[in-house]
Amino acid sequence: MSLEEKIAADYKESMKARDGLRTQAISFLRSELKYCAIDKKKEKLEDADVAQVLKKLIKQRQDSIEQFTKGQRMDLVEKEKAELAILKAYLPQELGADEVAKIVDEVVAAAGALTMKDMGRVMKEVIAKTQGRADSKLTSELVRKKLGGSA
Repeated sequence: MSLEEKIAADYKESMKARDGLRTQAISFLRSELKYCAIDKKKEKLEDADVAQVLKKLIKQRQDSIEQFTKGQRMDLVEKEKAELAILKAYLPQELGADEVAKIVDEVVAAAGALTMKDMGRVMKEVIAKTQGRADSKLTSELVRKKLGGSA
């Protein structure tokens, strides 16, 4: 079963269960997937495309949570956090900070990276090794720290 099929099945299930928040979040996700399919001129999306859309939506939720927290809108923060949890459930388990730090160390050593000028090369390699299972913000901070830049 592809990720897209799982999302469609979960949508039907949430509709039957009358779970309003879950239905709304998955409905929005399905809409974004349809836009992506139209853009790519595909009938069915591959799991990598679905994961890319999920990451975009997760980033949007994280940004919203940050903004709503600054604006003291805790009701909206809770709603966004709940939607974030629903969306994250479709992605593979993220790597922990220790695992990402270990990969960063390996890549920096293998690439012989010494300065911030090497950051782009190191980031590209780390992202390839983690296969999208690491938070990009965390990865960036760890690489910056390792290369002696300000985090």
